Amino acid sequence: MTKADIVERVSEGCGITKKVSFDMVEAVFNIIKSTLEAGEEIKISGFGKFDVRQKRERKGRNPQTGKSIVIEARQILSFKPSTILKQSLNEIK
Repeated sequence: MTKADIVERVSEGCGITKKVSFDMVEAVFNIIKSTLEAGEEIKISGFGKFDVRQKRERKGRNPQTGKSIVIEARQILSFKPSTILKQSLNEIK
């Protein structure tokens, strides 16, 4: 599913124009992005939790050359689904 698909479904589900729907979806994504960039977590009841985690620097190996390299410390985005979402996905089978 793409952002355009989400915009269309919001438009149809709420009975609003695609322009208004696009603005709403864009605003929500911008809020999520800026919140995560600030290092805060986002909890959406019944859906899950997004948070940014710090990964430490570690040793690795270049698979092409076999040479040992250092993988720099970085931040990663983590998502943990809620119990409700997990149950819902498992009922679909």
